[in-house]
Amino acid sequence: MIRNYLFSIFFFSGIIIISLIFLPAFFLPQNVTLFGGKLMGHWTGICLKIFLSTKINIKGKENIIKNEKFFIASSHQSMFETFYLQTIFNSPVFILKRELLQIPIFGWYLKKIGSISIKRDKFTRDNLSFFENISKTIANSKRPIIIFPQGTRVLPAERPPFKKGASRIYENLKITCQPIAINSGYVWPKNGFKKSHRTITISILKPINNDLSKEEFIKILEEKIYSELNLLS
Repeated sequence: MIRNYLFSIFFFSGIIIISLIFLPAFFLPQNVTLFGGKLMGHWTGICLKIFLSTKINIKGKENIIKNEKFFIASSHQSMFETFYLQTIFNSPVFILKRELLQIPIFGWYLKKIGSISIKRDKFTRDNLSFFENISKTIANSKRPIIIFPQGTRVLPAERPPFKKGASRIYENLKITCQPIAINSGYVWPKNGFKKSHRTITISILKPINNDLSKEEFIKILEEKIYSELNLLS
């Protein structure tokens, strides 16, 4: 209980302080804001290690895609991956729900770093330009796109079918996919108290090439990530 309170106090205080320090970054090049995001990622790891005695294990570094454009498809069990993956990859471009951009200050940062928003299950003018925005981002940046194909944070034992958006991105971008399985929910669940003295494993899986149909892709992606999560449970 005390560990949870200490973690929350120091973690959120640190995120707020970093946000305030980097407020001038709104008027500076985007790289300055991206550096602030990496600091938040490192701060997340520090707080987990100090207050919850959490070990962070990165598995499969040799599978990280190099020298070509790619997008990341990651499992999503907690806030952990939204912060920490920025320390492993080159400042990923997040695909997220529109509501997050409306959060004061935090939403401003998401806009500044080039996050791409979408209204889930809505047919809107903005959503029609969604894939066009992604294609422009990929063409003009060396940063990978990141998507959470489960759509939202889930419990460690849950295995919901992946959203079709991941397969549409694969089909439209025609670039390699970097699958990632993360068991962060065992330490930092979406609801309830956090757990101490455990290990979060980030498993970077072998890439999925860009020569499959979207139906084959989503099936293979789901099998790869869930099979790995079963091993990490």
